[in-house]
Amino acid sequence: MKNLITILIVTLCFSCQNSAQNSKKQQSVISAQPIEVPLENGKAKAYFASGCFWCVEAVYESIKGVDEVINGYSGGHTENPTYAASNTGRTGHAEAIEVIYDPKVVSFSILVDAYFASQNPIQVNGQGPDRGSQYRSIIFYQNDIQKKIILEKKAALATKLNATIAAEVYPFQKFWIGEDYHQNYERLHPNNGYIRNVSVPRLKRFQAKFPKELLKEAHH
Repeated sequence: MKNLITILIVTLCFSCQNSAQNSKKQQSVISAQPIEVPLENGKAKAYFASGCFWCVEAVYESIKGVDEVINGYSGGHTENPTYAASNTGRTGHAEAIEVIYDPKVVSFSILVDAYFASQNPIQVNGQGPDRGSQYRSIIFYQNDIQKKIILEKKAALATKLNATIAAEVYPFQKFWIGEDYHQNYERLHPNNGYIRNVSVPRLKRFQAKFPKELLKEAHH
């Protein structure tokens, strides 16, 4: 019994120490200087986390001016995160998307509007049935202009709803591209139960309240 108690105490101490180290690493991510991604062939990139990336990918791909959306991970303190690792909630990463868009057609400000319009903005650590820190809402900024846009829109929404907005605001550091089978998931798996019951309804709710002139022709 003494040996068992000793093992439990050592395990608990190690777990607490590891948790404290992870918390310190995560804080350094939040307080880091943002990294600005340069234009490539006239196209810009923006980064968002808002629950399951399958859902968010479909939302942003329905917006005019968005060329492509890539699913992956961002916001954490570990290198080379995977789907399995991020699902433990210990990497600090959230399921995120990289939005490749034409800034001459759609602005970063509109992308932020789409972000808030496509989610439950007061749900903490998740969206809908997806719960956990890996599903938390994060908006990433690459410069002070983007940060100002995000904070002003977040504050306006908080006033409108008279509630605390769950989205965290992080300086962009790095986006890790997700596994191949996660890409274009909604389009490639239209009969998947999750897609039919969660992803598509979320997309349709977004499209119903977002300005029609900002949306591509609906494919559902």
